[in-house]
Amino acid sequence: MQVQAIISRVQQLLLNPKAAWAQIDTEAVSVQDLYKSWIAPLAAIPAVATFVGFSLLGLGLFRMPLVSGLAQMVVGYALSLAAVYLFALIIDYLAPQFGAQKNFNQAFKVAAYTPTAAWIAGIFNIIPALAIVSLLGALYSLYLLFVGLPALMKPPEDKATVYTLASIGCAIVVEVVIALVVSRLFVPAIVVGAP
Repeated sequence: MQVQAIISRVQQLLLNPKAAWAQIDTEAVSVQDLYKSWIAPLAAIPAVATFVGFSLLGLGLFRMPLVSGLAQMVVGYALSLAAVYLFALIIDYLAPQFGAQKNFNQAFKVAAYTPTAAWIAGIFNIIPALAIVSLLGALYSLYLLFVGLPALMKPPEDKATVYTLASIGCAIVVEVVIALVVSRLFVPAIVVGAP
């Protein structure tokens, strides 16, 4: 996907998610292609913004040392990439339990496009005082999942909401575990006035 195509898809997902998911449903795209053209560039936004915000700019007198910040960026980015795959496995695993089609490619598309709003809102991490605003992107990503999962996984209408809520619960658990791992590894590295 070229930059213009990424921007167009992001706009469509954020402004008209139902139409975006309907189009995504019909696309034949591999896991590798989604990683290269969509997930890798967008997942880098919060990772890089967090590094710049907390290691280069800092929060008042508090700043994460550069080496720790770089390590956090790399680990956080790698965990974000892994989380997409794990979430796709969860969506696919849950599918038959809610009468949906078991289809890993469709589940992977759901997992790949759902965090779009969170990744874009991750740009706010560049200003540590505004990092909390990125939570709004995470909330909108949950809405994208609510719209996209039934559209792609095709559960019966009466089970779609429960399937989506179960998937949301799993997504929250995955993200909390990632946040805990990253914070346990790197929060002690924050020092006052570090260059």
